[in-house]
Amino acid sequence: MDDFHTSQPIFVQIRQRLAEMILRGQVAEGESLPSVRQIAGELSVNPLTVTKAFEALVDIGVVEKRRGLGMFVTAGAREQLLAHERDKFLREDWPRIAAQIRALDLDLSLLLAKSTSHQEPDHE
Repeated sequence: MDDFHTSQPIFVQIRQRLAEMILRGQVAEGESLPSVRQIAGELSVNPLTVTKAFEALVDIGVVEKRRGLGMFVTAGAREQLLAHERDKFLREDWPRIAAQIRALDLDLSLLLAKSTSHQEPDHE
């Protein structure tokens, strides 16, 4: 699980992993997330890096810190996180992807057809 790539800061990648746990329902509303120490130990990273990842989720309101207890998923977190991630994708990722599609003169309908035929099965 400690296979980080250099294109993004580590805390962003940890934040994304935590967000995916919430989106996939691996951690339900009201449940606690793994502790900062646990994640830092498993990933061999500085606990401050993990704390920064949690703070990013606290900032958007999908995780709350309960003093002495840890970090917990808030009510409505999945829907709020979906809305946030969709908005972020449309603002940050899609313009770059759309520009690359145009630059490569790719057929969007062909790309969509290929993407649905090459999807991997869900491993839940």
